[in-house]
Amino acid sequence: MTTRITDSHCHLDFPDFDDCREEVIQNALDAGVHRMVTICTKTVNEPKVRAIAEAHDPIFYAYGIHPMSAADQPLVSVDDLVRVAQHPKMVGIGETGLDYHYTADSAAIQQTSLRTHIEAAQETGLPLIIHARAADDDMARILTEGYRTKPYTCVMHCFSSSPELARAALDLGFYLSMSGIATFPKSQEVRDIFAAAPLDRILVETDSPYLAPPPYRGKRNEPGYVVHTAQKGAEVFGLSYEDFAKATEANFDRLFAKAAAWSPESVA
Repeated sequence: MTTRITDSHCHLDFPDFDDCREEVIQNALDAGVHRMVTICTKTVNEPKVRAIAEAHDPIFYAYGIHPMSAADQPLVSVDDLVRVAQHPKMVGIGETGLDYHYTADSAAIQQTSLRTHIEAAQETGLPLIIHARAADDDMARILTEGYRTKPYTCVMHCFSSSPELARAALDLGFYLSMSGIATFPKSQEVRDIFAAAPLDRILVETDSPYLAPPPYRGKRNEPGYVVHTAQKGAEVFGLSYEDFAKATEANFDRLFAKAAAWSPESVA
């Protein structure tokens, strides 16, 4: 029996999959990827993302505004996030966060948006999904300030930031998600950060259609390829693939408890 694993972060609504979405989903299932969380990055995309989750039992979704889009559209409200969170297959808040690499000029708007998402995570009990790039100090500060106001859960998606931000997140009880970046030959620092983290705080993801791991690097990524990232994760932790997959499954179930508890019968 194929070992089961979850792709905790992908973008199945993106145009890259418009001509092959059903095939890509079936490829994932054939590889043992029995669950996928497809992530909404703009409010206007929510209906499409939701429809994909509604049409496929193994697919869940998250809702939020990507930091690089925060300045391009009206900011989402806490009430809107909470409303959408009532959907039985909406299981996470985000992705949100800070990205100063490309969009530092909108830092203030990004921070406002991030705080809104934090408040929604606090109110709903759903995990916050964080994108962090070139903003480590502000990210650690805002996440910590929010947590001290009221605890919440969180995953640092596609983690490739500093050891200091990793430690700040882990100290708050948050999770780190390993993407294809961790498989790249020049990413030893990223692998070292994961190796130093507790195994019970690790998730795996593709962030597809981006960041395909070898042997697909440079090509379009898809959820089925998360097994290659997990194989590297198993190597980092000195485990068999089966044991590493089992650990990340338990971690996903703990963090994304709403997804873990869902069944088709629950909404019949």
